[in-house]
Amino acid sequence: MKIKKFIWPIRVYYEDTDAGGVVFYANYLKFFERARTEMLRSLGFEQDELAAAEGIIFVVRSVQVDYLNPARFNDLLQASAEVTVAKKVSLVFEQLITRGDDVLCKSVNRIACLDAQTMRPKAIPENLLELLTNEY
Repeated sequence: MKIKKFIWPIRVYYEDTDAGGVVFYANYLKFFERARTEMLRSLGFEQDELAAAEGIIFVVRSVQVDYLNPARFNDLLQASAEVTVAKKVSLVFEQLITRGDDVLCKSVNRIACLDAQTMRPKAIPENLLELLTNEY
């Protein structure tokens, strides 16, 4: 599967940092979430509209994160999102947080598609799955 990597700019705000002046480790997960959400938005899909119209939500099933270098207040970062595995009811994203050419954090995020009412697995809409599994 060949997917174009989606890139979203992230500015580090003071609220993102800890007492040591570096980005608090959990905030990288927020940055990854923003990149995935903006990737969907760039394809014409809003998560609230998917819930209302299709009855689906996307939830994080698991995350593997490697913290390599710190980000600091006011840094301009790039959060990437790339689908590496797409199945009927789940996606795997490989994601990076970079500052210029430096990789600061990398992760593998397994995302499940669930029925918004029952919280049971539900198929990703075909039109969305097609967009996610083809270079856009």
